[in-house]
Formats: sequence, C-alpha cells, structure tokens
Amino acid sequence: MLTKTNSYEDLITGFSWKIPPQYNIAQDICDKWADGNGKTALIYEREDLSARAFSFDEIKSLSNKLANAMAAAGVQRGDRIGVLLPQKPEAAIGHLAAFKLGAISVPLFTLFGRDALRFRLKDSGIKLLITDLEGCEVVELIRGELPELKHIVCIDGAVGAAIDFQSMLEDASDELTVAPTSCDDPAMIIYTSGTTGDPKGALLPHRSMLGHMPGVELSHDFLGQDGDFIWSPADWAWIGGLVDVLFAAWQLGVPVLARRFQKFDPVEAAHLIARHDVKNVFMPPTAIKLLRTLPAKDFKGVRLRSMASGGESLGAELLNWSTETLGIEINEFYGQTECNMTVSGCAGLYKIKPGSIGRVAPGHRIGIIDDIGNRLPTGEDGLIAFESPNPVMFTKYWNNEQGTTEKFIGKFLVTGDLGRIDDEGYVTFLGRQDDVITSAGYRIGPGPIEDCLLSHPSVALSAVVGKSDPMRTQIVKAFVVLKEGAKASDELVQELQEWVRSRLAKHEYPREIEFISDLPRTNTGKVIRRLLR
Repeated sequence: MLTKTNSYEDLITGFSWKIPPQYNIAQDICDKWADGNGKTALIYEREDLSARAFSFDEIKSLSNKLANAMAAAGVQRGDRIGVLLPQKPEAAIGHLAAFKLGAISVPLFTLFGRDALRFRLKDSGIKLLITDLEGCEVVELIRGELPELKHIVCIDGAVGAAIDFQSMLEDASDELTVAPTSCDDPAMIIYTSGTTGDPKGALLPHRSMLGHMPGVELSHDFLGQDGDFIWSPADWAWIGGLVDVLFAAWQLGVPVLARRFQKFDPVEAAHLIARHDVKNVFMPPTAIKLLRTLPAKDFKGVRLRSMASGGESLGAELLNWSTETLGIEINEFYGQTECNMTVSGCAGLYKIKPGSIGRVAPGHRIGIIDDIGNRLPTGEDGLIAFESPNPVMFTKYWNNEQGTTEKFIGKFLVTGDLGRIDDEGYVTFLGRQDDVITSAGYRIGPGPIEDCLLSHPSVALSAVVGKSDPMRTQIVKAFVVLKEGAKASDELVQELQEWVRSRLAKHEYPREIEFISDLPRTNTGKVIRRLLR
C-alpha cells in the first residue's frame, strides 16, 4: 500500500485510505496471488526440522475445500469458527475458510486451560472448532457446557466425536464463490489477554486488515522488498502473530515461515532464522531480551533485513544491542487488538529515538488527551488515544456493551496507556495508566527504570512496580531476574540502586529490590505487574 520514499512528511501528506465497499480478507491475502504460478506462501518446519512448502494456489484450494465442507456441516454466514492450533498450515486454512463463508473466526491459544477455553468458547458461541488431539482432550472435558458447539474437527484424525480434518477436505470441492462481504462485516473475534477482569472479545471487521498495513510496512522498513521472508515466535492466536505477521505478509505476497516452539528458546530461534535465511522477524520484547543473553557466535548465518517489536517499550539497551550484534535497528511499533499498528519506527525512513515508539503511521490520527477528552499540548503527559473513524478500529466488544462504551471518550478510542508526543511527532510510551508510580509527588513510569536495570551486566530481566508507603504514597520496587552465574546479595542490591540513581534520577531508584527466578507474564509475553503489586 505504501510507496517507498525518503520523506516521512511526503508519505503522510500523500496517503489516503482506499477501502473498497466490498472486501474479503481471504481474497486479498490469498486468492489474488493464486494465479497458477506456484508462488510460495508458507514454509512449515516440523519438530524434526523437515519442512514443507505451500503455494498460494494450494492454500486457496485447501481453504476452498474446507469452506465447502463447513458449509455442508451447517456453517452459515455470521457463525463463529474457533481455531485452536499452533503455527500450522491448518490454522491459516481454517481462518481463510471462515472468511470465505462470511463466518467469524476466533483464534484460540493452545496453552489455554479448560477455564480459559470455556469462557471464550461460550462467550463467542463457537459453532465449529478446528483443533488437534491435545485440544480435543481439553474441550472434551467441557463439551457439555457448550450447547452451541456442534462440530469439532481434529487435524490428527477422528478422535471420539471429532471429525477428521483430512477426510472433510478429501470429500469436498475446491470450487467456491467467496461470500460477498462488506468491508464493515465482522471477520474475527480476538480476545484480549485479560490481565484484569474477564477477557474482552474485540470484534474486528474485514477492513481492519487494510487498516493494519501502513504500520506493518513501516515496522519492517517497507515490507515487501525482494527476498523478504518473515517469521515470528508469536503464536497465531494473537493479533501480533496472526494479523501483523501471517496475514500482513500474505497481503503483500511475502512468504511466511511457520514454526512455533513450545517454549521460546533463543538459541533455537537464532538457528532457525539462519537455517531458513529469514529476512524479517517480529519479536516480542521478552524474546529480544532472551536473545540478548546469547554470545555473538550463536548469530552466525543470521542475515536479517528488519526486526519489529511491540507490546512493551524496549529502551536504549536493547536497541544498542541489536545494532551492534545484528547490524540492524529494531523498529518498535505500537497498538492494541482494538486499534493496532498505529505508531511505528522505521529506521530506513527516519531516525530511531531511544525511548520513543516511533511516529504515527499514515492514515491514523493520534491525540494525547486528558481524562475528559481534551487534547494536551506537545510535550505534556496524558492518555494515548486515536481518533475515530479509523479502518483498523474494532467494531465492538462481543457481548460487552459497557466495555465498548468505556473504551471511547467522545471521538477518541482510549488505549489506557500514558504517553507524550514531542515536536517532531515522536511518541513516547510511559506505561499503562495503572502502572504509573506516584512517589513523593513525582509521577514515575516503570519503563526507564527497567531499561536502566537491564543495562547492568548481572541483570537478565526486570520489572518495576509501585509499593504502598505511608510517607511517599508509593516507593519504587524492582523485581530482578539475574543472569546465569550472578549471585543475589545485599551488596548487589546496593550496586543496582546506585546504578539507577547515578544513571537515571535520584528520585527514581528502586528503594526495594527482590530477586526472583522469573517474571509473571501473559500468554503474549507482557509482564503482569498486577501480580507483582
């Protein structure tokens, strides 16, 4: 969608949305490339390192077959189709088939327990679920509580009441007329990670695919260059892995590598990237922090063109590491499931400012506002918000009218994050509104302190929260995971306190430091500071 340029200003002023009234994600990201030329869409690597390539022609044929089979099973327009699978071809095919029928796909995380699955399956009213043997075993425990779930399709063969995925496809035609969906018709329900309260199901329309593209392209220095080939450890149950990587790459005709480790292993990840000559990666901040612990020799053969990251602020330490070790700058991006890929760095177009998450992507309108929706002057701290209408924005929270209403202040979608914009248009993320620490009259964001601690040679991971204090309202408390070989001690506590005091600010150093073995994180890798508090 973007024309490569050397001027950010020209890119912004020359951009306009081109959203066709009739639009279907599956046609745009798959079928338009399936012209019989065998263009590669996906390379799937199995655990034994064997790999299989799929062309767009094959993906179109398989998704057409599945759509016809689901229609024969009674799936209709507007029905919800659950996809409970890791990074596998069948997951992609399942989503495309749902879109082609005008149904609504619901990505689900394979590590969910029965309670998490029960809520999402029941709340969304899933009619047909595509999963594997492990998923079948979990769902069977709660099947009696899911009256709307009519069919389970298992990619590992017929198990109990589950239908065999391959048999469904063998008996179906690959000729299909894609449902004529409006750009505003619902396409996906993606549940937020639910760090507080029940998860919310963000309903995304078909147009949201196009709304993602400018930010995705910027985050990879104009994704779609010759030779681009992308991978991410992020699960396809989340918007970062599914839409920002798989779907966005396919929209541009860029092939995708599918390989999901049960647990992220930085050594295996580096070897995977080298083995397949991956050029583009999306890495959550936690994954980059783990990569940073590896010696330079583990990156032999890694020849990345771009690395994008989002979810939490990276800080100068990780940015410097990437430049020195990988020879590329990390492009941070920003967004939420409800309004994604709205801000991004783009090292090939403008300088990366440490501490900033980039500049607003073309087509989006940002505001830093107060609690009642007034815009704040440049440089002032406030709530990060985005003006509606906007094609990337969600339509509503499924079955949650109150939550939908609370997400908006007037014309602004409010993220719940604090930030500021400088006079060059760079956005700084200061933290979640409820993560800001109030100490002796100062408002302190956890991000800079965590980044400072991370720069210490003994620290592998860190997270900072406010702890109640009768004198100061709150004090800064840090939880620290040490690198292998480092020893916790009172002396190290004092050293880390001085490290922050001398490098950051005297009022921001952690008055308490606790050493722990790991940080509590959501399934998307974000630190759950609520549990630390």
